Amino acid sequence: MSRRARTQEEIRRFLAIGAVQVAEIDLDGDEAAPRPGPGSPPITHGEVFLLVRRAGRPVGTLLTRVPEGADPQAALTEAASAVAGKAVEVTGGGKPPYASVVVATRERAGQLARALDSLLAQEHPRFEVVVVDNAPVTDETRELVERKYGERVRYVCEPVPGLAVAHNRGLAEARGEVIAFTDDDVVADPRWLTELTAPFAADPRLGCATGLILPARLRTPAQVLLESHGGFAKGFTPTTYDPQDPPRDEPLFPFTAGRFGSGANMAFRTEVLRAVGGFDPATGAGTPARGGDDLYGFVRVLAQGHRLRYTPYALVWHHHRETWADLETQAYGYGAGLTAYLTAVLVNRPALLPAFLARLPRGLAHARALTEVRDTDGDGGAPGAHDTRTHPWPRRLSRLQRRGMLYGPLGYLRARRAPGRGR
Repeated sequence: MSRRARTQEEIRRFLAIGAVQVAEIDLDGDEAAPRPGPGSPPITHGEVFLLVRRAGRPVGTLLTRVPEGADPQAALTEAASAVAGKAVEVTGGGKPPYASVVVATRERAGQLARALDSLLAQEHPRFEVVVVDNAPVTDETRELVERKYGERVRYVCEPVPGLAVAHNRGLAEARGEVIAFTDDDVVADPRWLTELTAPFAADPRLGCATGLILPARLRTPAQVLLESHGGFAKGFTPTTYDPQDPPRDEPLFPFTAGRFGSGANMAFRTEVLRAVGGFDPATGAGTPARGGDDLYGFVRVLAQGHRLRYTPYALVWHHHRETWADLETQAYGYGAGLTAYLTAVLVNRPALLPAFLARLPRGLAHARALTEVRDTDGDGGAPGAHDTRTHPWPRRLSRLQRRGMLYGPLGYLRARRAPGRGR
């Protein structure tokens, strides 16, 4: 079969992927009744992606089905018992530090309003919200913030395009001891900021924290396919990464930074992020590098001897991209961002080159595995579970990711030459 014919067949199978409902249930809640995900309609019969909580904290997800004519509450409660025995980690009850939440945005006022509403509903005792309007072409974002949010949200305009530049502007403006970053296409769980920042009070060596990202909706084939192959989730086991005690099962540590988390749900001790120079302005969306700014931040902080903490209890619901074209752009951008951030790390910190070269053979094998055509792992796979897959990953997306990897270093070097981004 020709490449074009294979691609057409892949698109045909892609378009046949059905929608999946999103719901959550807290087995220790007062009513222990399932409820729809943020912005989702009431649950009916059909496939359901279910988040299970214990005492308010996420402990697992599963893919289940509500039979036609069955009671959704009874069906989902029974299905949730499969992960009911998972323990919730007991952590110290220290007061979370004063936090600054930075949201970079560009011409997406509708999505931004939804995100800001969830951020202003946080249970955290003391925080500020800063919106960085990145290279705006209209006054829509500024007018939204001033009209609807007033003094509750601080508006900042950054004229130089690029996500890392916008985040650095937010870093310069931040007043909090901890600075948290999220995107304009998320809905933050009410305890998100508390769960994400509390570890900084408990661990003076902690430089960075990341959290759980789950899909807000799975209504299009693109959203279901992405989540079927892991999405942005990193599991439900709290993990501390310590450069003084590298994980034995991570031979590429710390260069496989994508395992640590994503930029839609991350926080840093403000003084630590400032000390390493913030994010490289030649990385990130909106630059020729296409991405990698968050990964760069993770590695720079770890390379300075600080710990990184992943906590699944800090949850944001992410609105995944919706079309096949979006997936193509995303696949290429992820590949480019991966090698762009590695280039940025080595350019800005040449002392890491020997460690990088020592890990290069395994790194190439990891890159091949990352971009291989991934088939399904049988029936009943749960999106986000990372151990089973419900739909094959298209060859075209794998090819685009590999092309992006080849382009990444060149994209980074091009971005460094752009005005306002060179170091």
